[in-house]
Amino acid sequence: MHTSEHSVNTMSTDSEFRVAVMPGDGIGPEVCDVCLKVLHALVTRVAGLQLMTEVLAGGAAHYRDTGVALPDESTKAAEDSDAILFGAMGLPDVRMPDGTEINPQVTLRIGLELYAGVRPIKAMPGMPLPLADPRARDIDLVIIREQTEGLFADFQDKGTRDGDTAVDRCVVTRAGTSRVVDFAFRLADFRRSKGRPGHVTCVDKANVLTSMAFFREIFDERRGNFPTVDAGHAYIDATALNLVRQPRTFDVLVTENLLGDILSDLAAGLIGGMGVAPSADIGDRHAMFPPCHGSAPDIAGIDKANPIALLLSAAMMLDWLGERHHVSACLTAATRLRQAIERGFANGLIRPYDFGGTHGTRKIAQTVIDNINTR
Repeated sequence: MHTSEHSVNTMSTDSEFRVAVMPGDGIGPEVCDVCLKVLHALVTRVAGLQLMTEVLAGGAAHYRDTGVALPDESTKAAEDSDAILFGAMGLPDVRMPDGTEINPQVTLRIGLELYAGVRPIKAMPGMPLPLADPRARDIDLVIIREQTEGLFADFQDKGTRDGDTAVDRCVVTRAGTSRVVDFAFRLADFRRSKGRPGHVTCVDKANVLTSMAFFREIFDERRGNFPTVDAGHAYIDATALNLVRQPRTFDVLVTENLLGDILSDLAAGLIGGMGVAPSADIGDRHAMFPPCHGSAPDIAGIDKANPIALLLSAAMMLDWLGERHHVSACLTAATRLRQAIERGFANGLIRPYDFGGTHGTRKIAQTVIDNINTR
């Protein structure tokens, strides 16, 4: 396999993982570049870990230049990898014939059955927060978004349009909902073992939509398999309100695709914005790790992009690899990466532009590397 210049090796060959890197568009390539440099510094400090990276083509610029958004060879290489590190794809001025944006991330989610969109929302010490309530520093919740159906079910078929009417379906299946609900309950059970409440909230619009009522019905059926995990329901509108009013009351939320998309951005705003919001797209066999933010072409190439979201996504990738393959070195690396980021914020050494600071992409990455090296 071709490896990039940032492929990293240690003396140990106990655990070698192949990581497909999809930089994409806008700020995607520059945040991926510094993320790989941070990973290089990290794994040289953690024995028993080796990452082999392969950079793959795809995105809106690739579509503009070639007519193909995601080449077959990129899809195949991503499928054959142990994990996918994803920068950002899409440009507002590059559109499909029907007017929608180029979004290979959704294609990968559906094709690789990455049904659980995991969006951790956790405040870090030293990070300036938008909410005036000092208790906002205790925010620690996770949104689980179903990602293969719901109101995105017609993404590939593009719905239907007839004259002055356009229709998109909301598809909720028992199989699709059961697996994401079970994922949420297992996560809540794990968080309970770590001192969190271990509570799952089903977020829906079951009072209006048949599909959402079915989602709730399946949720209630599956909760019986997790008797030690507390559970409840909330409507989407009330949840949006209460995430702002009392976010500390939430632990794990599970919801339909579009609702989860919207709640994820709202919740990211509670901890400072998209620049510090990581995510994971997880299935039974594959997983992809993008930041929550988009390609932000307006700040591309001027060293103003905040790389923290992707760095935290990389930590999630290491956690997932470690748990999936029972490799403690991955878990150690993930912990050290998070600690390096947290120390940077706590000591005032990380102040991104989107937080009103003057620290650029490369400076932030170097601060994280310095923290890793001086631990």
